[in-house]
Amino acid sequence: MVYVKDFEDFEIAASQMYMEKPQSCRYTMKYIHSKGCLLLKVTDNVKCLQYKAEHVPDLKKVEKFTSNLMGHMASKE
Repeated sequence: MVYVKDFEDFEIAASQMYMEKPQSCRYTMKYIHSKGCLLLKVTDNVKCLQYKAEHVPDLKKVEKFTSNLMGHMASKE
């Protein structure tokens, strides 16, 4: 498991991972109340990327990324 420190790097790598193997790619979000952070995880059973969002401005970026990724997952292409 790799923790990516910069959200933009995580976003690019996760999008590329999904585009390469859309059938086996999974995206999860988990809120850890005790640490006050949101953990994002993208995996394709070979590689695993993780990002820990600990600041409020990151949440808008996460919302935009999730929306874009779900749009790709819902499209027929």
